[in-house]
Amino acid sequence: MNKEEFLEKIRVELKISKNSDYTIRNYLKANKILLDFTKKNPDQITEDDIKLFMSEKISDKASTSVILFLSAVRYAYLNILKKDPTIGIKRPKREKRIPSVLTKDEVKKILDACETKKSRLMLSLLYATGMRVSEITHLKVNNFQFEEKTGHIKQAKGKKDRIFNIPIFLEDDLKNYITENKKQDTDFVFSGLNGKLTERNIQKIVQGIVKKTGIKKQVHPHTLRHSFATHLLEQGIDIRKIQELLGHSDLSTTQIYTHISSEELKKIPSPLDSLMKKNED
Repeated sequence: MNKEEFLEKIRVELKISKNSDYTIRNYLKANKILLDFTKKNPDQITEDDIKLFMSEKISDKASTSVILFLSAVRYAYLNILKKDPTIGIKRPKREKRIPSVLTKDEVKKILDACETKKSRLMLSLLYATGMRVSEITHLKVNNFQFEEKTGHIKQAKGKKDRIFNIPIFLEDDLKNYITENKKQDTDFVFSGLNGKLTERNIQKIVQGIVKKTGIKKQVHPHTLRHSFATHLLEQGIDIRKIQELLGHSDLSTTQIYTHISSEELKKIPSPLDSLMKKNED
């Protein structure tokens, strides 16, 4: 079996298993670069080939990238060739990185810097609902139930449906925007020049707006999701409710926001203050 046949079989297998476009793209890329590096046919790949590739090409990458690469190769070889050449390769531990978060003032600065109604609506929704960028690109007009002031995200990450609340502040703007854009031949709320808006389109929009604001932090569309969760936590919203709003399967994923929420920590009095006050009394 040559490289092209192998990659096509992987693509078909991933499609049948209803994997996301993101997963399909990354799994195909991982297997392609391994085969390009070794210049071997798929059935000739050994554990040593994979280790050599890792040492030469991804030794400086984050643990998550290495784990993704190994998962992609393992999936392909188990499903297509019924063997696992990664079985003897030790997986690195995932790094626990604290994500960058914007202050409320910085969020407002970004929204105020939006030049079009469309970009302001998109970024407002990302922050107001905690949507992933892939979810907002797939958002359809019929996902909104304005009479209930809610919306539905269909088949999100992990194949889970979940609801979001439509902010009162955005309700009229959303209705007007959807009405104005009904003329376009698309079911998607936000569309691009060639149909559906891409994740890369939104990334470029965010980068351009952040540059105008002068904010020095590394800001991506996902930063608005992190900020949404952190600000809710700082408002005292129960972490399990935040977990549901974010669509996290595991509470431990949501708990990272407890490490970056500073407002609650600021409210904790120093034991020295209480000690000195007692002495004064």
